[in-house]
Amino acid sequence: METASSHDQGQVDLENITRTYIFTKRCFDFTASLVGLVLLSGVFFVIAVLIKLDDPHGKVFYSQTRLGQNGRDFQMWKFRSMVAGADKMVDNLLQKNEVEGAMFKIKDDPRITRVGRVLRKYSLDELPQLYNVLRGDMSLVGPRPPLPREVVDYTDYDRQRLAVVPGVTGLWQVSGRNELNFSEMVALDIQYINKACLSEDVRILLKTVMVVVHPKGAY
Repeated sequence: METASSHDQGQVDLENITRTYIFTKRCFDFTASLVGLVLLSGVFFVIAVLIKLDDPHGKVFYSQTRLGQNGRDFQMWKFRSMVAGADKMVDNLLQKNEVEGAMFKIKDDPRITRVGRVLRKYSLDELPQLYNVLRGDMSLVGPRPPLPREVVDYTDYDRQRLAVVPGVTGLWQVSGRNELNFSEMVALDIQYINKACLSEDVRILLKTVMVVVHPKGAY
């Protein structure tokens, strides 16, 4: 497992992120997300049917305001994995949060539906974010975009993870995911930013495939 601490990683250094890297990464993101949306259209349909059969009262897709590069807000899309109105239940569950720091996670979240639990285990609920990648809101690889209420509690050190375009997957997801605490996630994000290059992105994408096939620490 890859781990890092804030003391080891220091500050973000953006000198390695060249215009060539940004352009090439964007071209790859656009092409891969477009192809992915076309090839996975059948999978999208099957998942949509299963979601409606499991909980016919809610919508198939779920959007949530997230903060991207430099704190710019956008609507991030997912397949709905929770009961309708789940956002309104957060305040009553905050005391059960199992992650330290500016992040909210519960292993046995009572809001998750039966189908939603399977979708989350194999990260299938994240597939609609290919649309966000196509639009340019997100990249295939990068730090996960946080919620506005989480960023309110960020330190200046934590805010460094907003220096680049957020990703569908990243170093955190392939290094332990929910088994890591918030400070470890931030340190891994900064480590990724400081090492960002196409070969690192490809390495993370390949490891993501293995994590999805053999999920561990996902909830």
